[in-house]
Amino acid sequence: MSSGIDRATVQWYIDSALAKLLARADELDEAGGAELLCRRPDVEGANSVYALIVHCCGVLERWGGETIAGRSISRDRAAEFTASGTLEQLEAIVAAQRGRWVQDLADFEADATPRGPDGRDEGDPEPITQGFVALHVIEELFQHLGHVDLSVDLVRGR
Repeated sequence: MSSGIDRATVQWYIDSALAKLLARADELDEAGGAELLCRRPDVEGANSVYALIVHCCGVLERWGGETIAGRSISRDRAAEFTASGTLEQLEAIVAAQRGRWVQDLADFEADATPRGPDGRDEGDPEPITQGFVALHVIEELFQHLGHVDLSVDLVRGR
């Protein structure tokens, strides 16, 4: 039985999320440059838009590179949340990560087991598949898009 999830569909959702994330970053950059892009909203535990998008790239690296593709990765998750820079730097980070994601999914098989550690938590369904992992990545990117939307509004005082 096929899960009905194909690489093209997964890629469409990933590209959609990345485009929306960068559009919101561009909005902040136009309003106040890197200072607004890297500003944390005045809410306990909040992250800057820049940091949230860098974190999304870490999510792609972890789940696409390590879990789906079985590629050895090096990730400093804590540093993702303190990252700062310019819009141009952020766009370069996203473009590079998207390129790695496309390569990581070159042999994507939705119903196959992941090639790397599956990272399942207790209570997750079994067996985990590459399709399950891809849906998890989509879920995470759109969840963080919501965080970015709220952060943009808070930073801009709306």
